[in-house]
Amino acid sequence: MNASGHHLETIRAALQPHGLFLRGVVNFADGEAAPTLSNSRPAASVVLIGNIGSSLWPAFSRWRRSRADAGGPDPLDTWSKDVIGPIAAMAGATAWFPSDPPWQPFQQWAMRAEGLKASPLGILIHPVYGLWHGYRGALGFAFPAEDEPAPRGAHPCDTCLDQPCLTTCPAAAVRADAFDVPACRSHLRTPQGQGGCLRGGCLARAACPVGAAYRYGDDQLRFHMAALSL
Repeated sequence: MNASGHHLETIRAALQPHGLFLRGVVNFADGEAAPTLSNSRPAASVVLIGNIGSSLWPAFSRWRRSRADAGGPDPLDTWSKDVIGPIAAMAGATAWFPSDPPWQPFQQWAMRAEGLKASPLGILIHPVYGLWHGYRGALGFAFPAEDEPAPRGAHPCDTCLDQPCLTTCPAAAVRADAFDVPACRSHLRTPQGQGGCLRGGCLARAACPVGAAYRYGDDQLRFHMAALSL
């Protein structure tokens, strides 16, 4: 038995009104380490769910306006669970979320499913969407899932001649070999940081030429930056 294309199409259709997409599939070999399903058995496959550009923002914004508390302290995580949880139940799957323990290896799954690699900012860079995408959850199944086609090729950072992300950061926090998180956070506490990156989004991220058409809108950028713990 497997999660057929028809089964995945049903899930895809249920996600569509929320601006979410099937982002990739990981099938685990016999004996390979795999997450544990709600029935205490190891998963045979994981289907990743996420956004492409600002695809989730209209549905998420409507949901927040409908809530007296605007979604509470972690609205995007709560919204993701509200959307993906019922779809998991419909599909007979176990749902996992990046915000919940036991922490699942979402980045490893994404690298395996879509062939992605990390950018100097630490964000996985997609050959089409660049740095403007994310993973909001995953569905685990007791049987293999039909593979999802994904673009593969050279790592975008390896073919980027100008590498503007390395020279744009006002805190010099972005380097080819590491991202200096303390330097970034220190800058964001300054008046310059609060009036720049914190208000309009990370300047180094915006400088990346890959996937520029998928850049988040200003409201979404401010939302994500405001969620940082400084």
